[in-house]
Amino acid sequence: MNHPAELIVHNAHVHTVDDRRPRAEAVAVRDGRIVWVGDGDGWRDLAGPATEVVDARGRLLVPGIVDSHNHVRLGSDSACVQLAGAGDLPGIGRRIADWLRRNPGADWIEAEAFDYTAIPGGRMPTAADLDPYTGGRPAFVLSYDVHTAWLNTAALRRLGITADTRELAFGTVQKDPATGEPTGFLTDFAVRGLSRDGHRALRAAGVPWAHPDRQYGRLAASLDLAARYGITTVVEPQNSLDDLALYERAIAEGRLRSRLVAALFHPRGTTDAELAEFAAAARRHDGERFRVGPLKLYIDDVVEPHTAALLEPYAGHHSHRGETFYPAEEFAEVLARLDAAGFQAFVHATGDRGIRTVLDAVEHARRVNGPRDARHQVVHVECLDPADVPRFAELGVVACMQPRHCSPDIAGPGKDWAEAVGEHRWSKAWPMRSLRDAGAVLAFSSDWNVAEMDPLVGLYTAVTRQGLAGGEAWMPDETVTLAAALRGYTLGSAHANFLEDRLGSITPGKLGDLVLFSDDLFALEPKALLDARADLTVVGGEVVHRAG
Repeated sequence: MNHPAELIVHNAHVHTVDDRRPRAEAVAVRDGRIVWVGDGDGWRDLAGPATEVVDARGRLLVPGIVDSHNHVRLGSDSACVQLAGAGDLPGIGRRIADWLRRNPGADWIEAEAFDYTAIPGGRMPTAADLDPYTGGRPAFVLSYDVHTAWLNTAALRRLGITADTRELAFGTVQKDPATGEPTGFLTDFAVRGLSRDGHRALRAAGVPWAHPDRQYGRLAASLDLAARYGITTVVEPQNSLDDLALYERAIAEGRLRSRLVAALFHPRGTTDAELAEFAAAARRHDGERFRVGPLKLYIDDVVEPHTAALLEPYAGHHSHRGETFYPAEEFAEVLARLDAAGFQAFVHATGDRGIRTVLDAVEHARRVNGPRDARHQVVHVECLDPADVPRFAELGVVACMQPRHCSPDIAGPGKDWAEAVGEHRWSKAWPMRSLRDAGAVLAFSSDWNVAEMDPLVGLYTAVTRQGLAGGEAWMPDETVTLAAALRGYTLGSAHANFLEDRLGSITPGKLGDLVLFSDDLFALEPKALLDARADLTVVGGEVVHRAG
């Protein structure tokens, strides 16, 4: 006779995300895998003296959340000035002043999460904006999306940035068109500053944020949050080979309680020798708890500072429509080469021209290599031309999307995203329902720390397209049902990462990854989703989080 289960959850509303048995009342996990899903008291036959038996009291039990795009390595840095919610320059100044009172001996002022809307007149920030609040100390400030960096005059001097500097290992220097002097604003930080060379350059320049111990602190804190929020698998989308040591440390110290898939960054110019190193790392790290393998690429940047690639010019501009990081033909050849070598690509694309360039490249790869189950991903899919909606399903491309990004209090009317694309393009914004109806696989995620990690925030936004305070929905025709949103956070994300045979649904034989919420989410009004929580997070039958 088989030995008893180690965990049984009964008297639950079990939403299995398994079309063969959508609902159940109880689940049993033995040896790390689901062994029984059923109704009534059948679970009693699997219980033994050492079995943990949880009476769910009607709460919702779902598969563990698979967060398909979560920057746990970037995290939120407690050593930085926190600028989220600072709505103007004086507000930023007050946050910095408070931080300086607590850290009078700091060599650098470091801050994160500034919002572009805090800068007056819809322009980008300058060193002159920052100087009155920072004195002679260098300041290094990251935007909320970590795609741009903002430096004061002292930091420009410390980093040796002059009128003759154009490209840095960690960003592209913006210049004043009248004087040619650096403004203090760096674009392309996500592409350059988060790369292996970018981090090394920042460390060499003495920027504390880039030190490995600071990185590990962010990682460890983010991993704790993931377990707390019911996230049983994290997909960390952008790492260098140097960063893998951080995860090895987390494993050794028992901090990696969720499973983790790490994608490696493939900047433009990546060599065959580097690809061989990537493949070797994937072979070395191929376990159930930690896996390395996909490659992260960029085709464009972000809409707010007008660096995403659009088909037509930005609102208010006659010709500027952003740039792609590769010419279309070059990118198609790069993707075909990776596809032929068996790599899966995660491609950041936000603008409609950027997304089309990626889809064209996948089509080219299939034409030259033959079709295969590659599951290449377009990540973000913020502004999608309707003509390209059906191509996701046709080409087997996954739409990796972050529902919270489409909230009107982040991107909607009056915000930089909506104003940059113009109202005539709002119907292209995050078309989740259109993609799902066209047969595309949706993989949902948080994009922490660009947005909140809590999947309940993403679920709320996916089903309402409202701000956290409620109010008018933005583009409500593109909402999805709660069941569809949960599938995006579970089976959709598992499929996106070749994990659907072991994760993503509550099915006998799959790994025992579960989350028990504080309520039956299906019985709640949408706004009440924000008041719910994960009461129990289970990874492989082991409880890794229990609400107090």
